[in-house]
Formats: sequence, C-alpha cells, structure tokens
Amino acid sequence: MKGARIRRQRRAQPNWVARLALAAIAALLGYVSVMQSLALVLPNSRIEEAYALAPGNGHVAARFSQQLSGPEASPQDRARAVAAAHEALRHDPTAVEAVATLGLDAMLKGDEPRADRLLAYSQRISRRDLRTQLTAIELAVARDDIAGALHHYDIALRTKKDAPGLLFPVLASALGDDAIRTGLVRTLADRPIWALDFVRYVARSDADPAAAAAFFRALTAQRFPVPDSASSAVVNKLLAGGQFEDAWSYYAVSREGADRRSSRDPSFRSIVETPSVFDWVAMSGTGLATALVPDPANGLFDFTVSMGNGGILLQQLQMLPQGDYILEGRSSGIEQLSESRPYWTIRCRNGQEIARVEVPNSSQAKGRFEGQVRIPANCPVQTLALVARSSDDAGGVTGQITHILLRPAHAHRT
Repeated sequence: MKGARIRRQRRAQPNWVARLALAAIAALLGYVSVMQSLALVLPNSRIEEAYALAPGNGHVAARFSQQLSGPEASPQDRARAVAAAHEALRHDPTAVEAVATLGLDAMLKGDEPRADRLLAYSQRISRRDLRTQLTAIELAVARDDIAGALHHYDIALRTKKDAPGLLFPVLASALGDDAIRTGLVRTLADRPIWALDFVRYVARSDADPAAAAAFFRALTAQRFPVPDSASSAVVNKLLAGGQFEDAWSYYAVSREGADRRSSRDPSFRSIVETPSVFDWVAMSGTGLATALVPDPANGLFDFTVSMGNGGILLQQLQMLPQGDYILEGRSSGIEQLSESRPYWTIRCRNGQEIARVEVPNSSQAKGRFEGQVRIPANCPVQTLALVARSSDDAGGVTGQITHILLRPAHAHRT
C-alpha cells in the first residue's frame, strides 16, 4: 500500500510542476498584456513612461519616436527618435509615425531620395498622418514645387480635423505671393471640404487685405461662391487702412452693376447678408429703431425715432468723382413740423458737410424730394447719410424711405 501511494505521488508531481509552469506563463502573459494595454492608453504627455512599460510595442515605440523628433529636438533626441523608430518598425512595419520620423530625419540630413522613399511608403500605409504631410510639404517647398506643396496641404486638410488651426495661418500669410495665390485658387476651384472655412478664415485674419481681395477676386472669376460676409470684411479692412481704390476695385467686382458715379441700390432691392460700408448700413442707437426691408420688386427703409432722440439712421460710403449731382428720393409716412423732419447730408472724409437735402412731409409731391450736390476736387471719399432731428412730439418721428439715389446731374431721372 505504501509503495503504491509513493508511485501515485511521483506520477502526480510532474502534473503539479506543469500546472505551476503554465500558471507562471499565464501570469507573465497577463502582466505583459496589462503593461501593453496600459502603455497604449497613456497620453502623449506620458509617452516615455509608456515606452518604458512596453518597448516592444510598435505603436508605442512609434509614438515615442514622434515625440522625440519634434521641432525643438536636440541631436541626441533625434538619434533616440531614429533608434525608437527602427525598433517600432521591427515590431510593426505599418507604424506610420515611425516611418514619418525616419523621413523627417532623412530630410534634415539632406538625403532627399531616402526621404522621398520613406514618405512614399508612409503615404501607402496611411494618408492620415499629419507629420507625413508636413514633411512632404517641406520637401516640396524646398524644391519650389508649389503644386506639390498644395497637394499635401489639401490631403492634410481633408483628413485631419486639427490641421486647419496649424495650416490656415501659413496659407493665409502666403497669399501675397502671386504663384501661391494662383495655385490656391486652382485647388479651391475643385471645392475641397475645407474651402469655405479657409475663405472665412482669410476674411477675419490679419492677412494683407489687398492680397485677400486679389484672392477673392480670382475665386469669383472661377465661379467660386465667396460669401458676402467675407467680401464685406475685406472691403472694410481695405477702407480702414486707407486703401480706398483697392476697396472700390474689389467691391465693384463683388457687387454686380456697382457704379462709382452714383449711390447704389436706390430701391433697397438687394439682400446682403453682411453689408460693407459701400452698401446701405442701418444704424442703431438710443431711441432709434431702424430696419432695411429688402425686396426684389420694391424694398424700403423703415425708421422710428422716439421723442427727444436723433442721429444718423442710414448711411452709405461714396467715391464720387468731382462734379455736379442730383440727390432724389421718395418717402412715405413722414408727417412732422419742419424743425423735426429728417434730412440727407453728404460729408467729406474730413467731416466737412458739402450738401444737405431736406426730406419734406410725405403728403407733399407724393413724397418726392430732390436737391443739388456739388462734389469738390478735394473730397474724393464721401458719406451719404439720413439724419433724424430730435422731436418734441410724444409719438416721435416715424417714416419710410422707398427710394434714394445720388446721381450725376446730367443722368436721366429714375
């Protein structure tokens, strides 16, 4: 009996050893799996810690190489980045970040053929790696290949949500270069998904407004729909900078039928989402309620001024050449004493008033009014404005302007 028990124990011992060995292997594999998982979820700010936990993980090693090879990397960091990139690719040949690291290193060393090969490989793996596209842009710029650079800008802006914040400022600042601007117009003519966002960015950015106007003018020639808000922003920036001729030149392109020799939109028919100062601009203020009511047939300007208040109600910037003009218009709903009726004024840029035309009560001459204006040579920029006088009437002043036109004296009446 005792011998049989000993034999059973001897047979069982290898089974326990095997089980313990399997348990140890399972624990080790579990530990490795946990470390790998932890390394994968650690943020980029802790990528070095992740790399220490899982140096054999190709994705982690590739991310580590990417961080080490940043724009401010020292030669030692770049060397470590290259080593990490090679290690990453040994474990994972599709680690695109590692390929981009090696491509950037080759470019910095002036080895363009190798950089081209690595970037081509990276593009085959994935077009979504931003650093690959940035490196490709740098290579194209170094070769003066504008079309190639814009191609990679397009890829980056199509595939990465955070690319506009990085790339839009660079593109906007380059609009002063005729060749780059022409290339951008060709790119946007194909209507990429980022096109309108870029146009809006240019309008609100610090880009040279003259270059922005030239860019928008070229886009318009390609039948690209530049939004009113973007066009108006550029026109207003040009005017704020004293570039009046450039402002009018672009405005005349963006507003079909605009004529420098007369005011615009006499019957308030145009629907302008965001007006420039060359368009009608309704003013607001204490005690003033104004509204442009555009209509393709016959629009109007409506206003209400409460008792004791007054000021500019409506205005439009002009660049009329020197000469004699007629201001003509029609009103409705205006019934006030003469000292409370609104009037039209024309002032030079320096504030000098050169003409004033009273608006009579609408019951007179079917609301029509007219006045003569002379634009002197020293007044190249003028403001046409409707001004409300203060009234003691408890009901204030109300009314509508249904037509207003400032035209050359020799032109036919409308």
